[in-house]
Amino acid sequence: MRKTKIIATLGPATSSPGSIEALLTAGVNIVRINCSHARPDWIRKTVPEVRAIARRLGLPVGVLLDTQGPSIRTGDVAAPIPLAVGDTFVFTTGNEVAEGVKSTSVSYLDFPRDVEVGRTLLVDNGGIAMRIRSKTETRVECEVLTEGAMGSRRHINLPGVRLSLPALTPKDREDVALGLELGVDFVAQSFVRDPADVAALRDLTAAAAHPLQLVAKIEHQFAVDHFEDIAATADAIMVARGDLGIECPYEELPIIQRRIVKHCLQVGRPVIVATQMLESMTENPFPTRAEITDVANAVFEQSDAIMLSGETAAGRYPVECVRVMDRIARRIERSGGANYHEAAEMANAREMLVRSAVMLADQLKAAALVVFTRDGRIARDAAWLRPRVSPIFVFSARENLLGALCLLRGVCPIAMPACEDDPAGSVDGAIGRLRALGRVRSGDRVVVVLPHRSSDDNEVEAVKMLVIQ
Repeated sequence: MRKTKIIATLGPATSSPGSIEALLTAGVNIVRINCSHARPDWIRKTVPEVRAIARRLGLPVGVLLDTQGPSIRTGDVAAPIPLAVGDTFVFTTGNEVAEGVKSTSVSYLDFPRDVEVGRTLLVDNGGIAMRIRSKTETRVECEVLTEGAMGSRRHINLPGVRLSLPALTPKDREDVALGLELGVDFVAQSFVRDPADVAALRDLTAAAAHPLQLVAKIEHQFAVDHFEDIAATADAIMVARGDLGIECPYEELPIIQRRIVKHCLQVGRPVIVATQMLESMTENPFPTRAEITDVANAVFEQSDAIMLSGETAAGRYPVECVRVMDRIARRIERSGGANYHEAAEMANAREMLVRSAVMLADQLKAAALVVFTRDGRIARDAAWLRPRVSPIFVFSARENLLGALCLLRGVCPIAMPACEDDPAGSVDGAIGRLRALGRVRSGDRVVVVLPHRSSDDNEVEAVKMLVIQ
């Protein structure tokens, strides 16, 4: 069983039920809905389709809603505007129109106030660089530094500039409300700057009826500066390398990625590595050797998940991308990992008991580590401690929790309605399920973690070793 989870973004190339089924069959564990591009009516149609297809296939699948965040985007243009080095380009706000020059509007009314003359701004993932020459209350005039073409709704980066935008824009609030209505499993928060931004999203989602995980995206220097506090506030972390590689010096990016992953594995926070992992496969059927190594590094670091963005949303070979990731992950997992979790900081008796269960499974080379859970806490502890051999089979009576468990490395969530009231009495049924699935057989050793008979997973009742008869 592949331990590293794969997240794939849905889009024009993968919006049909047949395409979604092909992605899930190829090995996708979580589908991502990118609110920067997805319209509400499409989201409302697609999330139930994903649920229905996953149910028909018998696969646990999570749904991640990725907010646009407090970003600045260019307006719509009738056709891409060609840019040459030295050209003048004007950004306008409000109803301002720039006549006789190449220009577009921007989505942020305070854009002229936040920028500084002489600074460089970057457009479209850094593909276009411009120097700010002058500004008024409603327009910013720039000199083009790199050749390119200005398209519609391109993202603008202002490295080192803290925008006055709120942590959650009105659009974000509408998108999150829709996500809560549809019962998504994860909400990813873009352009997080500090823990207060995550707290604002936590307040917005506090009344969610569906188990919900908040994913903080680390994508600029402000977030890197406050990373440890952000990790303590969020449920999971995403290393969003697209904007991060623009906002920070690019030679620092591998160091930042490794530091984030290492810290997450020390404190028990699930972590995703994302952006441009197989970028060339947007147009080509095979990855570059550098991309293979990049994916392999994220797997070797033992990230919980690796993510595909434009490769599956708009690329020509979305299913092939998933198969490539699956193939690389399986091979690298067999070769060992960085084992950053060995410096894990245990905070309570529950975590220590789960660690003892993982150590026992490692020593026995157990065929399975079986976990019963009510709210996912014990399952997260087990995944955090990265069993060397044993896959983690998590049984829960709460079917709406299974999607949130799909992010955890090495975890296979299984619905078992009867197990909440009497986990100990459900062990035989769980073993029977695993035997029917071909996961265990006679003579195999299995380690079982049982929660205390309480309303949550705060305590572990027992750790048992069984030999399958």
